[in-house]
Amino acid sequence: MELFNVYTLYPLEPVRGVGNHVYTADGEEYLDLYGGHAVISIGHAHPTYVEALQEQVSRLGFYSNSVLNSLQQQLADRLGALSGYDDYRLFLCNSGAEANENALKVASFQTGRERVLAFKKAFHGRTSGAVAATDNPKINAPFNRTEKVEFVPLNDLEAVRERLHSKQFAAVLIEGIQGVAGIHLPTDDFLRELRTLCTETGTQLILDEIQSGYGRSGRFFAHQYSGIRPDLITIAKGMGNGFPIGGVLIAPHFEAWPGMLGTTFGGNHLACAAAIAVLDVMREERLIENAAEVGAYLLDELRRIPQLKEVRGRGLMIGMEIEGSASELRKRLLFEEHIFTGGAGASTVRLLPALNLRKEHADQFLAALKKLL
Repeated sequence: MELFNVYTLYPLEPVRGVGNHVYTADGEEYLDLYGGHAVISIGHAHPTYVEALQEQVSRLGFYSNSVLNSLQQQLADRLGALSGYDDYRLFLCNSGAEANENALKVASFQTGRERVLAFKKAFHGRTSGAVAATDNPKINAPFNRTEKVEFVPLNDLEAVRERLHSKQFAAVLIEGIQGVAGIHLPTDDFLRELRTLCTETGTQLILDEIQSGYGRSGRFFAHQYSGIRPDLITIAKGMGNGFPIGGVLIAPHFEAWPGMLGTTFGGNHLACAAAIAVLDVMREERLIENAAEVGAYLLDELRRIPQLKEVRGRGLMIGMEIEGSASELRKRLLFEEHIFTGGAGASTVRLLPALNLRKEHADQFLAALKKLL
């Protein structure tokens, strides 16, 4: 059987990772500044993480949600304490797309409405509801659900105000920082006004923090720079450091009832063990503070490079706009300098390293980038 060929693959295979580096079978070392789409949050093969998974898999890897699993409550307690949302409740699932799907469902149950307001260039996942709220006709056209979703430009307050005052929308779905679009930020003032409009019109505000959350921006969630509190927050990616897990943080005003949401593998024992280890490492090693410090240094140094057209981001979620082909620059960084980076469109290079990135790693990248530019 052949694999279904939907990915463009580089002709190299990492077989081992340690910290901020990955290694191929022939022993070649690569600095990883992409972390598998912001998934690697605490570094490759962190000893605390490896030990937690090994210990759990030796006891019980999975059992159904029809019985108690105390690891779920341990995870919720740690997540609430570190994020500042200890009064919210947690629904666990398997991925970011599934998290967004469930958040949209909760918002619709709450309001009795079906429509969703989203933002141009947004990317929210590839399940049917999440992909319908993704502004990419190439992937959302088959679902024929876009009549229930309307897109407006990011930071266009008047466009949002006009739509929400119709009181037709169950939810506004917005990314803390647009990742796939190339690292575009909603302004703090826009988020504050958006929160006010949602409250006025009975619309539920969903913050998609799947890529921008879990400390990546230098705060636990990117929206926390604005001081707002959304109705629902979706999480995944860095939550499990490579182990599939996602979740929805749900504000106190929502009422749960049996059968409202469901999942087979969500919140399984192995996933919870992985996610608990991630939060423990983040707290003990002060990785959110490190992301803020090293990210600020990297952003400042990048903005000093005259060949870069624009540098966007917060913390260790960075987009660089270049002249020419981002794909070609990324290939040269990979094959000539042994540095993994990400892309977004024709001219944007993305950096999404683990949150334990050190200044010397940033300097290594800066030197390589200046050399190639």
